[in-house]
Amino acid sequence: MERKNIRNVAIIAHVDHGKTTLVDAMLKQTHTVKDNDGADLIMDSGDLERERGITITAKNASVEYNGIRINIVDTPGHADFGGEVERTLKMADGVLLLVDAKEGPMPQTKFVLKKALELGHRAIVVINKVDKPEAQVDEVINKTFDLFVNLHATDEQLDFPILYASGINGIASTDLDSVINAIKSGTPLPDEKNTIIPVFEAIINHIPAPAVNSDAPFAMLVLALRYDNYKGKIGIGKIQAGKVKKAQNIVQIKYDGTKVPGKATTLQMYRGLVPTEVDEAEAGDIIAIGGFDGIQIGETLADSENPVQIPPVEIEKPTIKMTFGVNTSPFAGREGKFVTSRQIRDRLFRELETNVALKVEQSAESGDSYLVSGRGELHLGILIETMRREGFELQVSQPQVIFIEEDGVKKEPYENLIIDIPSEYQGVAIEEVGRRGGELLTLDTMPNGEMHIEYLIPTRGIIGLKNLLLTRTRGTAIINNLFDSYKPVHDIDLRGNEHGSLIATESGVSNAYGLNNAQERGILFIPPAVEVYEGMVVGKNALDNDIEVNINRTKKLTNMRSSGADDALILTPHKEITLDFALEYIGPDELVEVTPLNIRIRKRLLNANDRKRAGRS
Repeated sequence: MERKNIRNVAIIAHVDHGKTTLVDAMLKQTHTVKDNDGADLIMDSGDLERERGITITAKNASVEYNGIRINIVDTPGHADFGGEVERTLKMADGVLLLVDAKEGPMPQTKFVLKKALELGHRAIVVINKVDKPEAQVDEVINKTFDLFVNLHATDEQLDFPILYASGINGIASTDLDSVINAIKSGTPLPDEKNTIIPVFEAIINHIPAPAVNSDAPFAMLVLALRYDNYKGKIGIGKIQAGKVKKAQNIVQIKYDGTKVPGKATTLQMYRGLVPTEVDEAEAGDIIAIGGFDGIQIGETLADSENPVQIPPVEIEKPTIKMTFGVNTSPFAGREGKFVTSRQIRDRLFRELETNVALKVEQSAESGDSYLVSGRGELHLGILIETMRREGFELQVSQPQVIFIEEDGVKKEPYENLIIDIPSEYQGVAIEEVGRRGGELLTLDTMPNGEMHIEYLIPTRGIIGLKNLLLTRTRGTAIINNLFDSYKPVHDIDLRGNEHGSLIATESGVSNAYGLNNAQERGILFIPPAVEVYEGMVVGKNALDNDIEVNINRTKKLTNMRSSGADDALILTPHKEITLDFALEYIGPDELVEVTPLNIRIRKRLLNANDRKRAGRS
């Protein structure tokens, strides 16, 4: 039996292809949220999501159109948050695939679409941003079709409908010219031809209604978690079979099959963006159930009399690991609210409850540090940034790839690397990526004259590559990468990627005179009047060896004057240290000190004599 009055659809896209903006238009034009409140990026509720312009955690909403409830699942666009994507797609019965009219299908498009097609979902393709000056709509459609073919889509999946849209203008249509003309003429939105309504029509006509068995015993796979200060932990998922009522006795089935009896104390459905209490829900509904404090993602909630376990979601293994430890710098404890090993441990293990792609274990190096593994640098970087905003102080090590052994062969992760770059810099990119073990797959010239280059490269070769290419191409390179597979270890020498740092020789306060002498050696990371400590990295050396500099040195006063002696010192603007930059920059003998107010780079061994001894041993 099909529930004709419901559609469950996931919206998937590459980062910055306009997914959240399109959802904004859908919510506003159905009056789910007020159009005049000035809100945008409505689904990106987190501060980090708004600042970075990316979706990090999947979110649910629903809209009503012609008596049909459309449940929308907004999924992350970045492969590092693939753990979110893989499980949230199971809530949907079809997908809305957004593709940028200029950039076309990108690495994360491929990653998310592959997961959707494997689940048997049909897709509606929306070519977004068709009003861009450099839009190449026909070329993008051809590339999208080729992508479906390469991902082994079925004949039914290949027969996808196409819509043309400008999410920021709230316009979509099956006719490209009508969208372009509407934007040029500034036609007001109430005209039905120039609204987002064609998207709703396509969802109703092409996304299948959930096929359900309402008479079977209740069963639901928990695919997301939410916390409520009053109701405790709440599990979210789509009911696979049967019905459930508020206060009904149900059981929690753990991974090992253990059954924990309980009661559905809370039963909520999404009305717009707001979880709303309901008395009953049935198969096909996306609901939130409370009453089980120990519930975990991947576990089953089932009928107490006839409990049936649903197979849990399989999440791909992490590829990058880092060490999180207690801050041991001379400035430790000055700014943070949570600074102890126990507090860091509790926070990391609490993260595991909702971040299923993460892995945490005790580090073998010391008792007050933890080895944290994730899907990529961004995945771990977001966790670190979240912790520092919560008041944590910690220090983290250089990201390292995770090696595995299969059939006696040592393997490492490989990634697809895509670089869009002005033609004058293609030599720089090809030389650098080739030196890092990259295998050239595609080299195309885009209509705007830029080069589109695709590589297969070991993950080891990508670490530190982005900052290097952005520097050498004057910030013009667009770089994307996506995990491909594990392959036998590549024999590449990455010692050429080592950098030299400028290291403070003593503790104190930096001043313009000392910094002026140091800036002749390379690029500075700090301005004057900043507190520093011995062993802190204050800049990058122009050469690949470390140099110790005294940036606290002041000018000695004399009673002699010479021409120009009192001229003002001119300092080159310093490089601002962000967390992303620091994680890419640091070497094996360096750490990133993370506090609520500062990001600092330091040597593992702060004392110069200790570093010399370690270098000799």
